[in-house]
Amino acid sequence: MNLAFDGSSIDGSAYTSVVDLARRSPGRLDSAVSAWSTYGLGVFAVLMVIAWWQARRVSSAAALTALAVPAVVVSAYAVNSVLKLMVREDRPCRSLHVSTLEACPAPGDWSFPSNHTAIAAAAAVALLFVSRRLGALGVVAALAMALSRVWVGAHYPHDVAVGVAVGALVALVAMTGLGRRPDALARRISATPLRPLLSPSASLEVPAEERVPGPH
Repeated sequence: MNLAFDGSSIDGSAYTSVVDLARRSPGRLDSAVSAWSTYGLGVFAVLMVIAWWQARRVSSAAALTALAVPAVVVSAYAVNSVLKLMVREDRPCRSLHVSTLEACPAPGDWSFPSNHTAIAAAAAVALLFVSRRLGALGVVAALAMALSRVWVGAHYPHDVAVGVAVGALVALVAMTGLGRRPDALARRISATPLRPLLSPSASLEVPAEERVPGPH
């Protein structure tokens, strides 16, 4: 007995239109979109590393903000996963019985909201708090991820729309909260062995007790 929610009545026609377009499109385009849909989240990991590396040279508070981005992404994924288990929406490829670029996931791999887009949106919004330039790149990449998930047939349009909203909202709340007292938290961490994560110069400093006196 299948108790999964059928979301095809919401925007199933829009979904089938996109899937039909994908089937009629050039193979190179479909391959590129499929590759982005599958591996594109790796770009956000690279952006997070770059953001942290650059922020270390600005201030400890900026570095701490950059280090919070991965934690925000994990939080967004967790929230989104809970929503998936609550709604239990069947994948569109199963409800509508259409042929898609991406293999149809197994039953129980719920569709709403999209994890890929929640992760991408959370990373993009969180990166905006660290670097406007990297955040803008993240926003473009997140929108591309959302579109690609519908193109390959993995999600309905409403799945990716809500996924973007969930990721963006979690990131906005978390990063706004962190922004209220980043300096105080950075000072605390600077007093621990984690200090090199906040400042490039810290990793080059030699503790006083280990210094060898030079000639006078």
